[in-house]
Amino acid sequence: MNVMNASGWKPGTPVPAGDESATVSGNRGLMLEEPLIFEIGTTETTGVDLPEPATDRVSRLGRHARTGAIGLPGLSEPETVRHYTRLSRQNYAIDCGIFPLGSCTMKHNPRLNEKVARMPGFADVHPLQPADTVQGALAVIDELAVWLIKLTGMHSVAMTPKAGAHGELCGILCIKAALQARGEDRRVILVPESAHGTNPATAAFAGFAVEGIPADADGRVDLAALTARLGPDVAGVMITNPNTCGLFERDMKAISDAVHAVGGYVYCDGANFNAIVGRVRPGDLGIDAMHINLHKTFSTPHGGGGPGSGPVVLSEALSPYAPLPFTERQGDGHITLVEEETVGDRHPHSFGRMSAFHGQMGMFTRALTYILSHGADGLRQVAEDAVLNANYMLRSLEDLLDAPFAASGPCMHEALFSDANFAKGVSTLDVAKALIDEGFHPMTMYFPLVVHGAMLVEPTECESKATLDQFIASMRAIAERANAGDDSLHAAPLLAPRRRVDETAAARKPRLVWREVAELG
Repeated sequence: MNVMNASGWKPGTPVPAGDESATVSGNRGLMLEEPLIFEIGTTETTGVDLPEPATDRVSRLGRHARTGAIGLPGLSEPETVRHYTRLSRQNYAIDCGIFPLGSCTMKHNPRLNEKVARMPGFADVHPLQPADTVQGALAVIDELAVWLIKLTGMHSVAMTPKAGAHGELCGILCIKAALQARGEDRRVILVPESAHGTNPATAAFAGFAVEGIPADADGRVDLAALTARLGPDVAGVMITNPNTCGLFERDMKAISDAVHAVGGYVYCDGANFNAIVGRVRPGDLGIDAMHINLHKTFSTPHGGGGPGSGPVVLSEALSPYAPLPFTERQGDGHITLVEEETVGDRHPHSFGRMSAFHGQMGMFTRALTYILSHGADGLRQVAEDAVLNANYMLRSLEDLLDAPFAASGPCMHEALFSDANFAKGVSTLDVAKALIDEGFHPMTMYFPLVVHGAMLVEPTECESKATLDQFIASMRAIAERANAGDDSLHAAPLLAPRRRVDETAAARKPRLVWREVAELG
C-alpha cells in the first residue's frame, strides 16, 4: 500500500529534491509518521504467548469453531503502545487548543464533572434497578430538572431525549399531540433561514410540511414575511435564538404572539442557550418548547468525547403532552419514576416515550455538577464572557474579513464572516486548511447557508485573551494572503500528517477492510 505523508511521498523512500520539510523517516520532529497497524505487524507473529488449550475438553462452539487464521497483525507491547499513542498525537482535542466551531459550543469540560460522574454510585447505576436503590441518581435527575425549569422560565421539562435533534423531535411531537387533542389537522411548520439545519429535517420526520421564512437584511427573521404566512394550516414555527448568524432575535416575543394568535406553537432551538443562560428566560418570550444541549451549555463531552443529552423544557400549554418517564418527588422526599404502568388517568395525553429508560445519566451528573459549581451568578457570567469573546473576535477581524452582519450590532456567542473579500480563486476551504498549519482546528465552514462562503467562529467563554489573540493573529495573516490571492493557500495544509483528503469519497465509499485496501496498492 502506498501511504503518503503530508508532503506527498512514501516514508522510507528518497527525499524529493527541493522539499526542505521532508525527512527520510517521514517524521517531522515530534510529529511522528505512523503507518497502518497492518503495515507494522504481520499475521504470522504474535506479541503474546498463550498456553495451548486443553485437548481433553470438547469445544462448545461446535461447527462455529474457527478453523483458519484470524488475520490480525501481531505486535509487541511497545509497538502496540507506540502505534496508538502516535495516532492520538495526530488528533485535535479541546485539551490541545481552542475549538472555534461556530454553532457547536465546544468548550472545556471541567475535570470536577468527570470526577463526580465516575463516583461508584453514579457510574455503576443500572436503569433496571428498583427505584428505592437509586434515590441518589433520581435526585440528580430531579434537581437538574428544577434548575433547567428555573433557568428557562418554563413549566416542565422532559429529561429523556438523548441529544439535540432528539430533543427537537420531542418538542415537535408534543406540538403534534396538542393539535391532535384539539382535533386540528395543521400540517405546516415554518422554519426561518437562520435556523439550525436539523430543524426542517425534524419537522419533516414528524410528518409536517416545511416552509422557509427569509431573513431580513440584518440577518434576523423577517417578521413581516412570517406574519404574512401565518394561517389556520400552520402548526407552529421552529426558530433558533440566538440564530445561526450569531444574532439575537429581537422580535422573538412579537413572533410568539403572532403564532399564538393563529393557534400555532413556538419551538425554539436551544443549541445556542450558552449565549443567554442566566440572562434571558425563553419562557418570558412566549416559547412553548425548547431543547437544551447539556453537552454544549453545561460543558459535558461533545462529539467524539461522549454522548449528548437534550432535555426539552415545555410551556404550560404543552406540558400535558410530555413524554414518559419523569421523576416525581413525594411529600416525604422520596422520588418515584412515573412510568406508563403507574400513570393511570393522571397523564392521559402523554405521547409516549422518547427512549427506553430515563436519559443520559452520565450527562445529567456532569451538567448538575457544572451548574452547582457555577451557581446562578456564575452561569450568568458564562453567557456574558461568551458574548464578550465573540465580539472581541468579530471586531478584531472585520477590517480584513467580510462580516456581513457586523453593522446589525453586537453578535452573541459567535462571529460570522464570509469569503467576499477573498481574491478570485481563493476559497473558505483554503483558509480553513491554512489554519491547520497554524495549529488550530478550523472554524465551521459554509454554514449558515444564507451567507456565501461562511466562516462561523465561536470562541466560547473558556478561552483567555492570550488564546484569542493568537488565533486572531493567525486568522489575520491568512486573511491577508487570501485577499491578495496567494496561490500557496491551495496547497495547505503543508505541515499536517496528511494533506487534503477527499472527505466526501471517504464518507460515501469507505474502505474498512485491510485486504481490499492492500489490493488497491
